[in-house]
Amino acid sequence: MPDEDGPGPIEDYALIGDQRGSALVRRTGSIDWLCLPRFDADADLARLLGTAEHGFWQLAPVHLAGASAAPVPVRRYVDDTLVHEIEWVTKTGVARVTDFMVPGIEAPQVVRIVTGVQGDVPMRSLLRTRPEYGLVVPRLDRADGRHAAIDVPAAGGRLWAQATAPLQTHDELGDIHAAFTITEGETVAFSLAWREGIDIPAPQPAPDALLKHTLDHWREWVNRCTYTGDDRADVLRSLLTLSALIYAPTGAIVAAPTTSLPEEIGGDRNWDYRYGWLRDGAFSATALARCGYPDEALAWTDWVIRSCAGTPGRRRIMYRVDGGTDLREQILPHLPGYEGSAPVRIGNGAADQLQLDVYGELSDSLIEFALGVGPDAVPGIAAVIVDLATELELLWAEPDMGIWEVRGPRRHFTHSKVMAWVTFDRAVQVIERGWATGPLERWTALRETIHAEVCEKGYDPERNTFTQSYGSRELDASLLHAMLAGFLPADDKRVIGTIEAVQRELGTASGLLLRYRTEGEHVGVDGLSGDEGHFLICTGWLAEALVLIGRVDEAQAVLATLRSLRNDVGLLTEEYDPAAGRQLGNFPQAFSALAEILAAVAIGTASAGGEHTTATAEPAGAAP
Repeated sequence: MPDEDGPGPIEDYALIGDQRGSALVRRTGSIDWLCLPRFDADADLARLLGTAEHGFWQLAPVHLAGASAAPVPVRRYVDDTLVHEIEWVTKTGVARVTDFMVPGIEAPQVVRIVTGVQGDVPMRSLLRTRPEYGLVVPRLDRADGRHAAIDVPAAGGRLWAQATAPLQTHDELGDIHAAFTITEGETVAFSLAWREGIDIPAPQPAPDALLKHTLDHWREWVNRCTYTGDDRADVLRSLLTLSALIYAPTGAIVAAPTTSLPEEIGGDRNWDYRYGWLRDGAFSATALARCGYPDEALAWTDWVIRSCAGTPGRRRIMYRVDGGTDLREQILPHLPGYEGSAPVRIGNGAADQLQLDVYGELSDSLIEFALGVGPDAVPGIAAVIVDLATELELLWAEPDMGIWEVRGPRRHFTHSKVMAWVTFDRAVQVIERGWATGPLERWTALRETIHAEVCEKGYDPERNTFTQSYGSRELDASLLHAMLAGFLPADDKRVIGTIEAVQRELGTASGLLLRYRTEGEHVGVDGLSGDEGHFLICTGWLAEALVLIGRVDEAQAVLATLRSLRNDVGLLTEEYDPAAGRQLGNFPQAFSALAEILAAVAIGTASAGGEHTTATAEPAGAAP
């Protein structure tokens, strides 16, 4: 029954989620990735990183099941929600499969509803759970013809499969089947719910009530959006993606819901992104706040405060969604990887890196939140900024691993030093505003010291551009982000020169940007061999940077190029391979979604006669 043994192209998937866990649904009707009860839990369906033997759940017409090339006339999200539909057209009739996860209820679960649209369509469901990332064939307990329990002992609970059609189990294979014919006007519903412990199945409300609850949840969320541009539908889809990556119990925001989708097919640049990076969260929370979601931004801020309180001294750059710090990187040798891209990793060794830029990105977002919220929240936010500056004062002069988390030697990355400047600039601002107390004169002087050092050591006067690191001639797309931080006035020749140099030297015929130049078989600046696709947040930064220097029409064209890379349901992955026309990397990616949002907001603001948003109207401490 499985449609081909392995996974499909990354762009063939759609995301469903409940702001706790997530699943990826392939256009063939197969769920090939599922993590319950939360994003960073062991996957129970892992064909995405292996084969059908590592777990999947296919629900499709009988004669199309197993035919991955069969046409699928309709695949879409219902309105502006995370409810996904596939409509199957067969010789005997039309059937619709509606997939969703239910937010805000006790038992995290996936619900799949089959509706007869026209005629009669024979359908089949095959659920093959494989807990612990496809490693375990679970023991099945059949409660009756409508329930089956799936033991997940390592996670301390059970999955409960339930259906309104008779279920059959194959105990040796750990498979749960259902075969039925759907007729016009009828529905058959399935669910897979997580329950802690092993006693009883989850309560099963009527499927139509669960669907209504889920649609209402997302529609109410969308109604809070304040973005009003002509491209509102595009922005809403990216905002919904960010919302789906929020872990609602704590406010954490994950970088992506997957692990080890490769940056190069067959390569080893495969990382686990199912955690809360402080940097990625700051960017995501900023995008949400600018579009009418300050509550989500403040919930994320509270998560940062709680998580970092458990790690005194130098804070980590990422945490688990519950604030935990155990992110030990491991390799799963039993999984062959997406299209043979091994190793498959869980955990992330970058968690222990020194990345100085994180301090600036946090400070920049936090002061923006403080400017936009009520006075009661300001002192707490300002205190965090002062804490960040206090901590960074002992670290800023050190080399670090930078925004791209290189696995090679530490360097004095120019972007990191600019973000160090941002940290002290924002700390000075909150002290001057009377929001907090701190060593104003010392930090003002330190801000000027860092500024002068960056302009001397991180700038190439012959080429009129800042460089990737001190003394280097290489460029890095993160310099675009540095130019957006208010470090220099927008009309400074060094800002304009850097934006033009990055666009010229890292741009490609596709209209996209590379992060930096890789070295193929040779180990590059990042300590890794191999190449990668075009990292999409960089193209978003280019659009914002072009707005900054007044080239709004050009920025609109860049944003259009970025949007053209979305799949048919509006999702962006981490990277893109123009030669192969394929999406690469973990999917969907918060970086890419927020890049599209922030570029659209910047263009819309400029088109309406406003200024590009930075925390400093005039770059404080900028040397002439």
